[in-house]
Amino acid sequence: MIDLSSFQPNMRIAVIGASGGIGHALTAHLAANEHSAQIFALSRSGDAQAHPKVTPLRFDFTQEQSLMDAQDTMKAAGEFDLIIIATGLLHGQDLAPEKNIRAMSHNGFAQNFLINTAGPALCAKYMLPLLRHDRKTVFAALSARVGSISDNRLGGWYAYRASKAALNMVIKTLAIEHGRRLKQAAIIGLHPGTVDTKLSKPFQNNVPDGKLFTPEQSAGYLLGVINRVSAEQSGQVFDWDGKTVPA
Repeated sequence: MIDLSSFQPNMRIAVIGASGGIGHALTAHLAANEHSAQIFALSRSGDAQAHPKVTPLRFDFTQEQSLMDAQDTMKAAGEFDLIIIATGLLHGQDLAPEKNIRAMSHNGFAQNFLINTAGPALCAKYMLPLLRHDRKTVFAALSARVGSISDNRLGGWYAYRASKAALNMVIKTLAIEHGRRLKQAAIIGLHPGTVDTKLSKPFQNNVPDGKLFTPEQSAGYLLGVINRVSAEQSGQVFDWDGKTVPA
């Protein structure tokens, strides 16, 4: 069982993007954990595990009214200990990571920033006020190592890299602002590694042996980081194994 002993018992948790590969695995781990009491599983489809602890909630973070409605529903349940944003966009219809400057487009940047930056930022606007003030809490969003400016040695993937770098700046800025009133909160980014999901499927050929994780593996590693992180580390981005991702 995943260790969540740094939190108080009877945790109230939200997983945003709960129908995706990592989000689904996070929800399953959390539902099985003795420290958790209630888990809101938010997604556009509203799909979630059938479990007594899990409350499915249909939700679209590209629509601000949907964010306000979700906040109202969650606020009625009480204060939260852990909120995880497990969403992300890398490729899709008419969208692929750019191999070079010729492949850049307004559409690519608009879609990447909508899902990878603006969506998590607006989630923070409505979800951070739901965190408890009297104990350790964590607000975490899935980021990516390729969002590191100093670690960029290969180039390419312009829109995705830029949107994740922007998300990392949002996380840092949120940590500064909310550190003034949420003294025990850690607001962090998490790099899940390369996970065997639809997002990474076209890009798995060059992954080293042992570095392609199942969603269950990655989710377990990320929850381990969440358990170990402290308010003093708020604003940072962490790899799946707890190492700091450079800015």
